[in-house]
Order: sequence, then structure tokens, then C-alpha cells
Amino acid sequence: MVRQTLSADVYAQLRDLLISGRVMPGEKLSLRSIADALGVSVMPVREAVHRLVAEQALEMSANRFIRVPVLTVSQFREITSIRLNLEGQAAARAAELVGAKALREIEGIHDASCREFAKSTPDESRLIALNKELHFAIYNQAQMPILLQIVESLWLRIGPILNYDLRSGTERVVQRVQASHHAAMVEALKNRDPVAACQSLQNDITSAADFILNTGALIVADSVKPVETD
Repeated sequence: MVRQTLSADVYAQLRDLLISGRVMPGEKLSLRSIADALGVSVMPVREAVHRLVAEQALEMSANRFIRVPVLTVSQFREITSIRLNLEGQAAARAAELVGAKALREIEGIHDASCREFAKSTPDESRLIALNKELHFAIYNQAQMPILLQIVESLWLRIGPILNYDLRSGTERVVQRVQASHHAAMVEALKNRDPVAACQSLQNDITSAADFILNTGALIVADSVKPVETD
């Protein structure tokens, strides 16, 4: 029971690491380094990693190194398309159901993000964590637990690349592009406007996705059609 509890705890921590985008695509880890960082033995780490490998959230090489997968262009496009529909639905539903207390919490997360963006050198890790926190604080208000589970599984695979712009310190960060989309999302929730909530959420997803597709950070081999031969 103790081992199972430890394994579940390690799994939850690694899962949150991936969903929050605090590791980058292609980043290599080892069972020992993870165990040392979490202060546990290798066994529960191995069990947690195997679960994540089965979920295609991690890859394990023959030399026992664990790698964060690098998505292909087609995989990224497919996941983005699904996200637009599911997360847009969650945002719209949240606008209809969000309560005053939850709305204050969501505004607080957004305000914290804006304060971080306003710094001369924003903390990238802080921005990444707040981005995930804001999105899921909104989705939780939809009161659709099955949809939420599906969204979490998508973020498990896309999280590492999702915050590429925040980590790369691009002009998008300087111009606070993400913050403006988040402000529109919060405003839509305050106005109880499901259409605006859905649209602002989808604008946020599309803006980040377009940037990522243009960076060359994805594997493009599968996006090139093979030359037909006789």
C-alpha cells in the first residue's frame, strides 16, 4: 500500500509537470534524477513513468533514459483542433455557471499573471504555472468532469510545447499577447457571455498554436507528402 501510494504521488507530480509545461519537448530525464529530486526510491518512479509512457506522455529509450516526446506537425494540429472544440465548450459552459467566489479566484490568477508580465524580467516558470492555473480554474467551472479529464489528457501531451513562447522570451511575451487573450476570457466570464468566452479562449489557443507552428519546434517529416513514383 505504501509503494502504491508513493507511485501514485510520483505519477501525480510528473503529470502536473507535463501539463504545466515545466519541461520542454525533447528534454531528457533519468529514473535516478527524478527519484533524487522527489526524495523517493527508483521503484515508484519507474512505475509512474511506465504509466506515463503508456499514455504517450513520455518516451523511454533502450538505455533507460526518459524523454519528453516531440510532437509532429500533424499531431499538434490534430490536438489543437480537438482543444478548440472541447476547451471552447468548457469556457462557454463556465461563463454560464461560474459563481462569484470562483470568479474572484480566476480574476486573482489573471491579476497575478499581469503583475508578472509587467516585470522587466518576468519569471518564465511563474508565467507557465499561472497559465495552466487560469485555464483549469475556468474549465473546472463548467462542471463537466468527463470533459475535464479529456482536456487534461490533451494537455498531458501538449503541455511541454504549449508554453514555448513563454520560455523563448519572444516578442509575444514583451507585448503580453497571452495576457490580452486572458483578459478577454475573464471579461467574458464576468459578463456571463458564453459566446465571447468561447471565442476568446479559442483566440488564445489559435494565437499560441500559430506561433508554435512557425517556430520549427515540431517534427515536420509527417507534414511532407511523399513524392509519387511510377
